[in-house]
Amino acid sequence: MHGRRGQAAHRLPTVGALRLYATVTAGGLRRYATYRASTVAGIVTNTVFGMIIACAYLALWDERPHLGGYDQAQALTYVWVGQALYSVMMLGMPNGVEVELMERIRSGDIAVDLYRPVDQQCWWLSLDLGRALYQLIGRGVVPLTVGALVFPLALPHDVLRWLAFLVSVLLGCVVSFALRHLVAMSAFWLMEGNGAAQMYGIVGTFFSGILLPLNVFPGAIGDLARALPWSSLLQIPADVLMGTHPRRGVLGSFLFQAAWGAGLLAVGRAVQTVAVRRVVVQGG
Repeated sequence: MHGRRGQAAHRLPTVGALRLYATVTAGGLRRYATYRASTVAGIVTNTVFGMIIACAYLALWDERPHLGGYDQAQALTYVWVGQALYSVMMLGMPNGVEVELMERIRSGDIAVDLYRPVDQQCWWLSLDLGRALYQLIGRGVVPLTVGALVFPLALPHDVLRWLAFLVSVLLGCVVSFALRHLVAMSAFWLMEGNGAAQMYGIVGTFFSGILLPLNVFPGAIGDLARALPWSSLLQIPADVLMGTHPRRGVLGSFLFQAAWGAGLLAVGRAVQTVAVRRVVVQGG
């Protein structure tokens, strides 16, 4: 019963569905915009950490010029792009809509959600995109601007390069949500998703490249890190912005991110279908 009603979103008119999810995205942006004190604290935190990491990178690139194929200005740019996207992509411990979703699964409120005539995965994706948009504007612009004022960054003057960067960020947000949605789905079986979230935070922090660019990783571990979906969250957007993607190019980078996003969303939808059946069997 719940499962059939939860799939009612597929009967919505296409235009109506797009309007609905656009409204949810706008609602997500407004919702996170209310946390102004948290935003200010986040800006200060990202800026301070950016300064610390940038100084460490200066020392490292003084000793190893062109490490990972970056010159010093590109390495510094990577640092500040990472700080700008830290909360957008949830590069550390996940703390986005997946937390609320896991809580609703734990409490049983997810059974009520399944009655809504919407696609649950699209609903949460739309809400998370609103969160990401606000974080990009609220916590991303200021740290990157401060970094550009203090350090010599390799930021492009080409508007098209910036537009390509924003497309890459959007695709990265989809990949980020798809990964965190899978973490949230684990709560259907574990009942408490904090353990899975913590494991995701550890793995994601390492493979996202927030500590060091993935181009620096040597040998097989570097090839693996660059092939995993977490490279879509920071490494690829940074390379698109700086034009440092000789192998893939801009289009290849987009296709890589889109393929991971579509694949992970498909897996998440399959897991969600199994989970909904579990809810129905257990009587909600």
